[in-house]
Amino acid sequence: MDTTLQDPLVGQLLDGRYRVDARIAVGGMATVYRAMDTRLDRVLALKVMHPALATDATFVERFIREAKSVAHLAHPNVVAVFDQGAQGQYVYLAMEYVAGCTLRDVLRERGALRPRAALDILDPVLAALGAAHRAGFVHRDMKPENVLIGDDGRVKVADFGLVRAVGSVTNTTGTILGTVSYLAPEQIEHGTADTRADVYASGVVLYEMLTGAKPHSGESPAQVIYQHLHEDVPPPSAAVPGLAAALDALVASATARDPEVRPFDAVALLAESQRARAALTDAELDAVPPQATGDAPDRADDRTSVIPRVLPVGQGTAHHTSRLETPPPPPQPPTGRPGGSGRSRAPRRGLVTALLAVLLVLGVGGGVWYINSGQFTRVPALLGQTQKAAEGRLSDAGLDVKEVRRAYSDTVDRGTVIGSDPKPGAKIRRNNSVTLVVSRGPEIVTVPDVTGVELAEARRQLKKRGLVPGMVTKEFSEDAAADEVLRTDPAGGAERHPDSAVAIVVSKGSPVDVPDVTGEDVEDARAELEDAGLRVEVAPGRVSSPEDAGTVARQSLAEGTQAAEGDTVTLTVSKGPRMIDVPDVTGKKIDEARSLLEDAGFEVKVDRPFLSFSDTIASQSVDGGDQAPEGSTITIKTKGL
Repeated sequence: MDTTLQDPLVGQLLDGRYRVDARIAVGGMATVYRAMDTRLDRVLALKVMHPALATDATFVERFIREAKSVAHLAHPNVVAVFDQGAQGQYVYLAMEYVAGCTLRDVLRERGALRPRAALDILDPVLAALGAAHRAGFVHRDMKPENVLIGDDGRVKVADFGLVRAVGSVTNTTGTILGTVSYLAPEQIEHGTADTRADVYASGVVLYEMLTGAKPHSGESPAQVIYQHLHEDVPPPSAAVPGLAAALDALVASATARDPEVRPFDAVALLAESQRARAALTDAELDAVPPQATGDAPDRADDRTSVIPRVLPVGQGTAHHTSRLETPPPPPQPPTGRPGGSGRSRAPRRGLVTALLAVLLVLGVGGGVWYINSGQFTRVPALLGQTQKAAEGRLSDAGLDVKEVRRAYSDTVDRGTVIGSDPKPGAKIRRNNSVTLVVSRGPEIVTVPDVTGVELAEARRQLKKRGLVPGMVTKEFSEDAAADEVLRTDPAGGAERHPDSAVAIVVSKGSPVDVPDVTGEDVEDARAELEDAGLRVEVAPGRVSSPEDAGTVARQSLAEGTQAAEGDTVTLTVSKGPRMIDVPDVTGKKIDEARSLLEDAGFEVKVDRPFLSFSDTIASQSVDGGDQAPEGSTITIKTKGL
């Protein structure tokens, strides 16, 4: 039975614009419908908050926040939000409609995916999250249900309903908001989330794509939460033997229980994902996983929930002791690679080892030099160097940068190397890799007061303090010049961690009331608009309109609209009304004659002679068959006595 028939919204016209055609999905806070925008004639998705929640200001604010946040993320892998509004008890978002399925649907149907397919999905997901992170937002509810895969293969991230600004306070009193299977330990323990919480959830999603199952499971959300806090996410190869070590390392990096060990944001994790892909062979990328059924539908731990945050006594800090270890590569079969000679390589390795031992014992000059010197170099001095300079020194020494970790320092400037692994001076094989530890500056920085400075200078000052210039919005101001900063969020003087985003509100200058210039001569209209402080452009070509030829038919900013000084108004010039044929209505009754003329595009005036009681048309002001301007008035006259 089609349950949409029982839905009161299906078949209705919401807000006089959106025709609700079918119900797509039902969630804990909203229902999603397929709808038609009757104004623009396009299919879209309507996300309608459950009426019972529409009276809760917190949920309504979250709904509106989703619309505003995503509206600023013009990214091909983010589901676009077109509109937000309300009608009675229905609060809604009008969103891009993606014909296809969710990643959850794929996992239920197919189970584990090949590594290539998993990375093909992961990378656009990270690109979308990275755009949000660099714009100053955290998703906070990353899971397969929120990954849409279109019929055309496009991957998009949806449901930014729990989004928060990166630097804003996200903790709640005694509760956690999210989906337990994908919550980072710090979300559970402290109720806080930054970009690294999305990184953790993305790592869990990758594990699930590679294995067909979640890394932590239990009979209750509490059991899953306990595992997040006290158990590392296992390597995917433990569930699917033969998966490449690079995939294990990628999952381990993203899901480290200590957030300081994870990549800082989705952009950094995307870089790691691309490096891992480059290290894999085609055979490793296309390894066929074993059959897996995935999770049963509608599990409680798949849903976004509000969960009491209660931790066992003495178990609140266990995840701080976790270590990131790269699992060893899978053992090679004794017969060598497929397609080879089939001979065992073990005796040859044993012979090489024995020969090297003999060379060492006998001190054979060339061999000893090669083993003790030619193969090795020393890590150059790196401390106090900028990251770029340190990378250059390593390259000159024939060494690569394995990864760059960041740590707080109250004494060393941001961007300066404070350590390495191995340490400077240590002996290391040539062509090996070194991990750099770079200062993030002090653990807490003060947001500078940039009120009154120009936007470019405000961004420079924020970056100098180690903060990230976030979303920029503009509003009118009678007191500040255009492009001048009005305020920031957080405000100047607030304390934040380095790399936190700071939203900026910039002045558009004093508002200008746009005058109505339709029907005016083009040059007169131009002068009037320019006198008001606006720029004028004239659209190419002319259009038919009721206005006289050569006058303004329409303007891009309507009368009464407030614009900023210097904004552009585009004028479209009239070529006069369209001439159309006039129907012959003589001999017809008044109602029929009126209908014929109005349907043809004319206004109608009825003239009844004095003491005339006839409703039959005797004459018309423009004869039938002649032409008259569209919209002009035709007078029809009834028969007299």
